[in-house]
Amino acid sequence: MFLDDFHTPVEGRIRISAQQASLFAKRIAGDYNPIHNPEARRFCVPGDLLFALVLAHYGLAQRMSFRFLSMVGDGTLLSFREGDDGKIRVVDEAGKCCLEVERSGEITHDEAVVEAFTRCYVAFSGKNFPHYLKPLMEDKQVMFNPRRPLVIYDSMGFSLDRLDAPSPGLELADSSMEVIGKRADALLDFRIQAGGESIGRGSKKLVVSGLCDYDADAMAAIVAEFYRLKAAFEG
Repeated sequence: MFLDDFHTPVEGRIRISAQQASLFAKRIAGDYNPIHNPEARRFCVPGDLLFALVLAHYGLAQRMSFRFLSMVGDGTLLSFREGDDGKIRVVDEAGKCCLEVERSGEITHDEAVVEAFTRCYVAFSGKNFPHYLKPLMEDKQVMFNPRRPLVIYDSMGFSLDRLDAPSPGLELADSSMEVIGKRADALLDFRIQAGGESIGRGSKKLVVSGLCDYDADAMAAIVAEFYRLKAAFEG
């Protein structure tokens, strides 16, 4: 399974080390957010890795929604549970729910289909910054604190017309940002396509915290560092 390198089974639960999480962010998602670096003071496991593990455990449903309720730290033991209410919950060792998932419609457990969808979504999601967020922040003339950039994954949902697409792809359909004091909610709408036709749609919500005035030079330095880290990892 392509996720084997990114988590460790422990007596019916799983553990994700900071190193495993960081490797997933860079290798699978192309995500160089410093919050996923093992040495980060506020390190957290990428939400997209939890998303991928849920699909690996429970399959891909036609309609799914994900609510990210708390950040997961280095080495946290996680349980995956399906409740009587039909919701899937990822719960830490203290019983705190980190991720809540609702689903409906048909479900496929075909490993090739699940992996293909997981990879295409995570590759899209990994482009949050700078591809999607930078233009939104520039338009609103706000940005995260350059010294403590914090972008939090709030929620995501999608609907698929069919589950048998072998090579799906995602593309941004629309984006918007609402500034609320020192935070902003960014909404990214996407299309899901396969073989030149639309097979679904979805959206994700991100929260940008600690807003300050937009600084073009500071943003340029952050973007340059993103591409430096990307080149160093891929080189």
